[in-house]
Amino acid sequence: MARPNWVPAGTDLDKPNAARVYDYYLGGSHNFEVDRQMARKAIELWPDLPKIMRANRAFLRRATQFAAEEGISRFLDIGSGIPTFGAVHEVAREYQPDARVVYIDMDPVAVAHSRLILADEPRCRIVDADLRNTDDLLARPEVEELLAPGEPVAVILNAVMHFVTDEDHPDRILTKLREALPSGSMLILSHASLEGRPDQAGSHQSLYRSTPTPLTMRSREQITAFFEGYELVEPGVVYLPEWHPDDAASVGPHPERMTGMAGVGRLS
Repeated sequence: MARPNWVPAGTDLDKPNAARVYDYYLGGSHNFEVDRQMARKAIELWPDLPKIMRANRAFLRRATQFAAEEGISRFLDIGSGIPTFGAVHEVAREYQPDARVVYIDMDPVAVAHSRLILADEPRCRIVDADLRNTDDLLARPEVEELLAPGEPVAVILNAVMHFVTDEDHPDRILTKLREALPSGSMLILSHASLEGRPDQAGSHQSLYRSTPTPLTMRSREQITAFFEGYELVEPGVVYLPEWHPDDAASVGPHPERMTGMAGVGRLS
């Protein structure tokens, strides 16, 4: 496959990548044919997938808005992908004009495109780091500055923890992040779930084994445990459309079909 001139050196064009597949689901253009092939195969197995991805993006928008309305102007978006339409800084600045955002991703294409997109955004940074190497992530100067004592920070883990396997000790990762946060900070988290559509969970997990980031779906109880140390904002950990919907009609009669679960926690 010919390498487009915008693709960073060392990028594997022969293996699908979860961040680029997600971009395809959202209707983006930062993906390759190998990513589109995987996405199309996934949609054949699970036709609701594009709707689920859009529901997840909509949760991110509502949760970011909630945090900004609560006075938070610092955001750490880990596993951010490509910050195109409806990015965190765009949503937050509707309520906090001086909002600062540090985006974190480990995918070289996502990082390269983020740098281009954010080139004229002095209050935004993009950092190439791996959530699983939490100590390294927290030691980056951009992150240290954002997490400096004083103002609270909203840490965003939007559809990223299901790419952290149990062997990578997600509980330790979340503890380290929580301990680095100033008082009053928030955790915004969404996660693919075993609940709602257990008939689809196995096939979807199998498909993602072909990527560098295999998928680990978890139960509501397991996802709720990720908020240890935080006070959950009502209504707690719920299906994606159920968290602070724009209106009752947007939830629909079967929110469980969106499978993903989400919540927001506040640090006292």
